[in-house]
Amino acid sequence: MRPSTPSQPQDLAVTASEVAGLLAVLWGRVQVKVPTGPISPSQLRALLVIERLEGSNLRALGEALGSGPPATSRLCDRLEAAGLVERRLSTASRREVELYLSRPGRALLDEVRDRQVGEVAPVLEAMSPEDYGHLVKGLTAFRDAATVVVDGDEGAPDMPVARPA
Repeated sequence: MRPSTPSQPQDLAVTASEVAGLLAVLWGRVQVKVPTGPISPSQLRALLVIERLEGSNLRALGEALGSGPPATSRLCDRLEAAGLVERRLSTASRREVELYLSRPGRALLDEVRDRQVGEVAPVLEAMSPEDYGHLVKGLTAFRDAATVVVDGDEGAPDMPVARPA
């Protein structure tokens, strides 16, 4: 039986995995469509990576997704056809293509985030103020540490987490 309050990083990692699974269930309810059809989870993940690595190339996207060049290129083809991503020739190397979110791509991510917030807000509202405060502190620390691990970005921004009204 797992302790109710994880005391070791491994215990907490198990709890985080369980929470991620619950978030996946909640966020799985969020369906967004573009003229070419619904956005798949892999396309959404690619959009999030492109947003984070804006101006990077296909190789960087593939590495971040754990995907090979042909699959990454096909994924970008579909995102570009949907009007969500723009490919631009690199100013540094004419052989490279840089990836950018289009205005509709940004709007889609905003819509997804708004809907995700709508799914999570009732859960947060059911928490006690004390537990909510602990969660804010813990999630903020986790986000900052994850940013360093994912991006190698030592200057992670301190973004406030707002309590739902």
